[in-house]
Amino acid sequence: MTVTGHGTDEVRALRALRDERSSVRLSAALAIGSTPDPRFVGPLVERCAVEPEFLVRDMLTWALTRHPVADTLPVLLGEVRSERPQARSQALHTLSKVGDPRAWPAITRALLTDGDEEVARAAWRTAVVLVPEGEEAALATVLATQLGRGGQETQLSLSRALIGLGSSMVPALDIARRSTDPDVRAHALATERLRSDPDTGFAFALEEAKRVVALGGARGNSEGVS
Repeated sequence: MTVTGHGTDEVRALRALRDERSSVRLSAALAIGSTPDPRFVGPLVERCAVEPEFLVRDMLTWALTRHPVADTLPVLLGEVRSERPQARSQALHTLSKVGDPRAWPAITRALLTDGDEEVARAAWRTAVVLVPEGEEAALATVLATQLGRGGQETQLSLSRALIGLGSSMVPALDIARRSTDPDVRAHALATERLRSDPDTGFAFALEEAKRVVALGGARGNSEGVS
């Protein structure tokens, strides 16, 4: 598909973004990204909010990154406040790819603690990309409030985000290790293990951490994973 962004071609491209066939939607996003035009920014962002296929969503994000930041940033910043979880998560994901520091103020505590796990995970990843120098410790403090949340995949996402903040996250992790919540303590210990030994599988680190927490709880201490 060739897109010029004018007249019939523009209408055809926008219609293709809504086609019931994922292959057609994928081709449309590729074509739009190959010939950027500011008139497509809104429709691309809107499609991100409802697109069911991961590969198509990824191509939509790519297409948006091909457009000037001046055109995409205002729309994406508005979208992170959407009532639709997928709209928020995809806007955050795209902001992480755009990487413009002006988006940082939009990464609010509400997003970092969003009740939807996909939104929260996207916010964690984006925050680590955008956090200004000197604010890493404050971000780590907020992220540490989410330790123990969700299943293994969600917990791994949070651990990676914390590790991505480097030594700035150590004080927050130390506090979490002394939590009265065993799930928080185990997640903190597993994160510490993963930080010190990146080759360790997270599932193994988490199970070992749970074992240590169980024993430590009986002994009234909070020793690290050996």
